Amino acid sequence: MHLFVDSLTNVDFSYLHQTRGIVGETWLANAALDGALDHQGMVCDFGIVKKTLRNWLDTELDHRLLVPTLAPGLTLQQSGDRVELDWKLGNGDTITVSGPSQAFALVTADEITPASVAKWCVQQLDGIFPTSVDQLSLDFISEVIDTPFYHYSHGLKKHDGNCQRIAHGHRSRIRIDVDGERSRELESLWATRWADIYLGTREDLLAQDGQLLRFAYSARQGQFALSIPAERCELLDCDTTVEQLAQYIADVLASDHPGKHIQVRAYEGIGKGAVASAKR
Repeated sequence: MHLFVDSLTNVDFSYLHQTRGIVGETWLANAALDGALDHQGMVCDFGIVKKTLRNWLDTELDHRLLVPTLAPGLTLQQSGDRVELDWKLGNGDTITVSGPSQAFALVTADEITPASVAKWCVQQLDGIFPTSVDQLSLDFISEVIDTPFYHYSHGLKKHDGNCQRIAHGHRSRIRIDVDGERSRELESLWATRWADIYLGTREDLLAQDGQLLRFAYSARQGQFALSIPAERCELLDCDTTVEQLAQYIADVLASDHPGKHIQVRAYEGIGKGAVASAKR
């Protein structure tokens, strides 16, 4: 018997890519289970399936940096509860990240793809369901977005939860209205500006060595640090919550278009975000 749960949950995270660098991403998770019927006439209770998988994905993938441990460009060190890594990009640039182990998902693969992550998750979840379940399958898909969107990564040191991790992110749509009319042109320009970007808070900037930005901060989960080429980053004079990102975009556009009322609807992943307005 085949049991399925579509749109089980969504996960927001970042991952390391050979050319794109640190990529903020959001995936929807679908699940399927195959097995015999138990004494209740079920393969497995839907409540158990949804709770078990959601909790595991929320804990082990969501708001983490996914690292392909078999990739040739990776140098990885684990010491106690800390992870330190160097990621060599195809153009010779290097990104370094360090933090508590709970901020990383070390995926046994040579690259991060929906298929490789699904395979790794299923391996990690082996034996988690009742014996009536013979096989678990996971499928990760991206939200269908027919308007401009961007991928961004960031860290929020003041956040009490997992947003404090220095390299997690989102794939997000954006809507921009100028004097009450939608501007696809401005949406596209901003999507290009923030394609695969790291959004850094200036007060977290430890040093700038040539074209390399070094960020570091202490948060409740521990010490975090990241070094990234300046061309892959935009520095902001505010924290990078979605509320402040929406206001930042609105303020920049209002300065570029004096006399115009700008409204920005900025998303953080799927189905959530903030609206901000500005006029200069």
